[in-house]
Amino acid sequence: MKVKIAVLASGNGSNLQAIIDATSSEVLKLAEVVLVIANKKEAFALERAKRAGIEALFLDPLSFSTRFSYFEKITDELENRKVDLVCLAGFLLKLEGPILKRFSKRLLNIHPALLPKFGGKGMYGHHVHEAVLKAGEKESGCSVHVVDQDFDHGPILLQRKVLVLPEDTPQTLADRILKEEHLLYPEAIHLYIQKYLK
Repeated sequence: MKVKIAVLASGNGSNLQAIIDATSSEVLKLAEVVLVIANKKEAFALERAKRAGIEALFLDPLSFSTRFSYFEKITDELENRKVDLVCLAGFLLKLEGPILKRFSKRLLNIHPALLPKFGGKGMYGHHVHEAVLKAGEKESGCSVHVVDQDFDHGPILLQRKVLVLPEDTPQTLADRILKEEHLLYPEAIHLYIQKYLK
């Protein structure tokens, strides 16, 4: 039996693509992506899922009376498909309520910095890389961690580092780190499956 993965995304979904690709390789041959949920209708992640023959759901937070009920719906969809592991891939909403309880220790996230540095509220996308450059850091990178109730906080599974170059802009640094993210996330999922889901 393959491990069933669901991916939550808000945007382009390049990390989703890396996970999908890895399920066809040795890295994640024991897993399959069975569902992609996006909170934005225009998220290209939904298109990536459809192209790969994976069920894609757009769930609009604005059509729910509370954030709690929104995540209750997401959690129900995950459980209906017997999902084993949930991976956040550029999902910009803070998880709340039922999903944290019912998928405790089965939620992973990727962050474009070397946690615990440059994590927390407001630290996403270009904001992270701007902060790294402003702080004069000599290296940055990406981290995959287990999700808990706090932003970018749970136990770190794996990290990859890149050097910060003198001529770096937030965009050039982001581009280099994103390439590492695409390698790191499948590796971390593989490690997690071997360690916790066997």
